[in-house]
Amino acid sequence: MNAPLRRVGLVVMVLFGLLFANLNWIQAYKADDYRNSDYNGRVQVAEYERKRGNIEAGGTAFAVSKETDGELEYLRTYPGGAKYAHAIGYKPVNLADTGIEEAENAFLAGTSDQLIGDRLRDLVTGDETAGANVLLTLSKQAQDVAYEQLRENRKGVTKGAAIALDPRTGAVQALVSMPSFDPNPLASHDPDVATTAYNELQQDPEGPLKNRALGEVLPPGSTFKIVTAAAALENGVTQDTKIPAGPSWTPPSSGLPIGNAAASICPEAEVTLMNAVTESCNTGFAQLGVRLGADTLKEKARQFGFEQDDLTVGRLGEDGEPVAASRTGGMENADGSVDPAALAQSSIGQRDVRMTPLQGALIAATVANDGSQMRPYLVSQILGADRTTNYYTAEPDELRQPVSDQVAADLREMMESAVQNGTGRNARISGYTVGGKTGTAQDGDKPPHGWFIGFALDEDGTPVSAVCVLLEEAGDGGSAEAARIAGQIMRAAIASPGSR
Repeated sequence: MNAPLRRVGLVVMVLFGLLFANLNWIQAYKADDYRNSDYNGRVQVAEYERKRGNIEAGGTAFAVSKETDGELEYLRTYPGGAKYAHAIGYKPVNLADTGIEEAENAFLAGTSDQLIGDRLRDLVTGDETAGANVLLTLSKQAQDVAYEQLRENRKGVTKGAAIALDPRTGAVQALVSMPSFDPNPLASHDPDVATTAYNELQQDPEGPLKNRALGEVLPPGSTFKIVTAAAALENGVTQDTKIPAGPSWTPPSSGLPIGNAAASICPEAEVTLMNAVTESCNTGFAQLGVRLGADTLKEKARQFGFEQDDLTVGRLGEDGEPVAASRTGGMENADGSVDPAALAQSSIGQRDVRMTPLQGALIAATVANDGSQMRPYLVSQILGADRTTNYYTAEPDELRQPVSDQVAADLREMMESAVQNGTGRNARISGYTVGGKTGTAQDGDKPPHGWFIGFALDEDGTPVSAVCVLLEEAGDGGSAEAARIAGQIMRAAIASPGSR
């Protein structure tokens, strides 16, 4: 054989070798990926041969599968529509799952290893194994009120969020993001309908697909003063300690003065910490923050949950909806030294401080629960298709202890004063002790955001609900409206607390 033929033969052998290696790689390593791909039509048909489990709250199903006459035997539908969209997520045919539909897909689809007994039984009976049912902690009444009050807020705001928790357990009582969306078109078996609906939502500048309760991070304004107050109480300051205040104060490194929201707020040279919280005294807290120092303030915020990157909300200890990290931001000069102006602004929840509504609710819940912060969760139980087999029951778990019970008690009294005598009056609930803190947060050239964080205690002093309401770009009076909505949500959660 001459040299050219030998070279051709060698090339052919190499190509066959590469082809053989590629086939083995596909069969040995990529088989599961191709088998389970959303683009594998046979997989889709097989998946929709099994009835998907319900997602329920308070005995009502808000995600169900209905039988069809098409090739895909079951259609996923959402009776709760936009009201529950961000709490539940959605299950499309050709798009990615979201929310609880994604986190609990194995149980809902009936493919979890824990359901092997059901599948073996159905092999004998010839039945098609149905998926398990996921029960949520939500209070239907609180969820309905949160959705309606946000949508019909008196400031005409179109973007915002509300989340309520049981402070004793971390169970989510309500979770609403505004604007919301109807998940039903996204689950359509007609790919054109589903794709068109998704593209319209994705391109909407209002961002209806975004879960603002868990994923939005904005300056929290004066709600952050509770963190600053906690740091002060741990460093020699009491409720009755007088701190410097006044109508205006200029940090030593900046010619820009810090003022109060109104001339009537703490014009005195000194005010007690109690009055500073009640009146929401910017000048007092700015000077207090500089006195405490950046390291102390950042560490206290971290202890409350700021900077946590791995928090999820779903089943305890399992994957769920990811939560954006709240941040305190930078308080330093270019050379690394502390910038008093940045520290002063940060102490009142401005500058680079950013917080999610969930973090706000966790702060309020911690104060209400004697300083113990419980891990938030949304899934209370997972029941088999027969509803008699219990595969999971939530067992509340402490996430952290940011403050002592004594510091928590002092913070509670100051937050209660802010509702009874200060800026949070709209959150009051007859027959219950309510504490809270409003926040009006400047954010560039946009109208300020309106915030409220708060809690409700029953006549025995037992915490029954903690809440955070955010109204984006609400302008003047936004925090007062947020407080009013928060009071309505907590009232509904008291009447119907949901599952634990």
